[in-house]
Amino acid sequence: MNRFCKKICLAVALVAFAMNAHAADPNFYIFLCFGQSNMEGNARIEQRDLENVDPRFMMMAAVDDAQRSRKMGEWYTAVPPLCRDHTGLTPVDYFGRTMVKHLPENVRVGVINVAIGGCHIETFMKDSIGQYVKTRAPQWMAGMLKAYDDNPYERLVMLAKKAQQDGVIKGILLHQGESNTGDKDWPNKVAYVYHQLIADLNLRAEDVPLLAGEVVRAGGRGRCASMNDIIQTLPQTIHTSHVISSEGCTNAPDFLHFDAAGYRELGKRYAYKMLSLLGIEAAPGIQVPADAVLSPYAIPGFEFPKVDKERKAYFRVEAPSAQRVQVDICSKKYDLDRDEKGVWTGVTDPLVVGFHYYFLYIDGVRVVDPASDTFFGCNVQASGIEIPEGPEGDYYRPQVGVAHGQVRSFQYYSTFKNEWRRALVYTPAEYEKSKKRYPVLYLQHGMGEDETGWSKQGFMQNIMDNLISSGEVVPMIVVMESGDIKAPFNFAGGGSNRQGFSDYGASFYGVMTNDLIPAIDKNFRTRADREHRAMAGLSWGGHQTFDMVLTHPELFSYMGAFSGAIFGLDVKTAYDGIFTRADEFNKKMHYVFLSCGSEENFGTENLANSLREQGINVDFYESPGTHHEWLTWRRGFRQFIPHIFKNK
Repeated sequence: MNRFCKKICLAVALVAFAMNAHAADPNFYIFLCFGQSNMEGNARIEQRDLENVDPRFMMMAAVDDAQRSRKMGEWYTAVPPLCRDHTGLTPVDYFGRTMVKHLPENVRVGVINVAIGGCHIETFMKDSIGQYVKTRAPQWMAGMLKAYDDNPYERLVMLAKKAQQDGVIKGILLHQGESNTGDKDWPNKVAYVYHQLIADLNLRAEDVPLLAGEVVRAGGRGRCASMNDIIQTLPQTIHTSHVISSEGCTNAPDFLHFDAAGYRELGKRYAYKMLSLLGIEAAPGIQVPADAVLSPYAIPGFEFPKVDKERKAYFRVEAPSAQRVQVDICSKKYDLDRDEKGVWTGVTDPLVVGFHYYFLYIDGVRVVDPASDTFFGCNVQASGIEIPEGPEGDYYRPQVGVAHGQVRSFQYYSTFKNEWRRALVYTPAEYEKSKKRYPVLYLQHGMGEDETGWSKQGFMQNIMDNLISSGEVVPMIVVMESGDIKAPFNFAGGGSNRQGFSDYGASFYGVMTNDLIPAIDKNFRTRADREHRAMAGLSWGGHQTFDMVLTHPELFSYMGAFSGAIFGLDVKTAYDGIFTRADEFNKKMHYVFLSCGSEENFGTENLANSLREQGINVDFYESPGTHHEWLTWRRGFRQFIPHIFKNK
């Protein structure tokens, strides 16, 4: 008897173990999906839809799919198509992706999609399916019905019961109605299907809401748009149902189906509603914190771009017909989210402090942000945003109580190039009230920028005003010209970037000697000699500075390069070997300055060291934490100008 009891206990333990081994995972959320072609998926699956699918998002194959080695009733990572072979992108794709994005890491999402293009809701009604297949289903639907053994409802229930062994059914997604357009009894028919599912699967309606999506609106031009009035009444019939708006979801040319972008957006909306029902706030769009401040470059009347205290930037653009909108900033593209009215909002990662160019990409086309001022950079007009520094940036900000100079536009004619040209000229605050003459700094921008760069992006006028006011800098005139480097460098054409051998921007040298310097000396009160003339530039402007100053030492006695594009310079042979004659050079050149950002790799410090090895007096400054960018050049300019024209 004792042995018999032991056997019984062992058997019970084994059964309990087996049952526990197959217990449903409460953190595996199952969603049943059914409907017609827009649930089936009608848009072409793009490469982006096949990539980066979280393995936490799974689909149970509703039919065998030999091409993808899928077997009916088995779980797979939810790489589309999710319905059947030869179906397309569906709202379910981005429903699941959005769900796992916002759910805890230990929660998985599984979907079962049973849908038939062109079907009526009667296709899923237990008491109607047989008659529907025999008398109403068109011939072209026969193959789709056969895939579900002519009973899609029973297939959905069978798979759902199997799924219940693995997880918990949390909701039901429906997209159907086009074929029932005008059928005022549609809500009752949907209620019949829903309550039958609840009963057959032993569910509680309060635990398993029904989400039903609207059909294509297309601004009222959708072929079945009138059906939305009926769909919107569904919650009056099923109190646990919710209608998902299709307002603004883009559509295919047939005005019946959504396009890929429309499916992505509609799927996200299904997910946002389901997440809210699960108690998880993940509202569509970007939540902009209260501490975010409007960019100083925002066009009046616009509320974006903004920057928050974490240095994240927020962008918003109205593009109701767009399928994809991105912002490209700091070498990274960020997708923006679309709301129901076609307004796209996005946020970046925390950005480094300083000025940054950026662009919008609307359906792959690069454009400027209509909400932002533009700046000439990257060889084109670009949008720009400032990620503010703290008080350490006050040196380039206008200060109350400091006298301010002027930046004026100066037009002159170049006989060297037979064209009218423009320079921007800074004059110190005292210039208008004084009769004295001033030294001149010729200050050049970098490749792909223009004469406005130093004043708009670089704030050189504020730096000058503040340092003149503090007595650190001698009052001077600063001249900024385009330098013939607005166009891109022709790398493809074999152009050389070697110092002293490049043609890029070289036409400017003749303009300077023949036209610009004489015009400035004629029209402004300058001290027109080399002792009171300097040149400096950033990036390719530094390249031009070396070429210009070192081939015309009779014109300049100070020089500086900020992140200078000074490549391939042989300090022993360059410029007729001037660096090998250190005593002669140091006597003529009163000050040489080189700087760069700590995160750059331009070889600037190595150049400074190699010049020092030749006995050349040169100062070097490294801007901490910055790249090839305007903050680097503001800092370099601030370090350079206190050293020129002193005691001259």
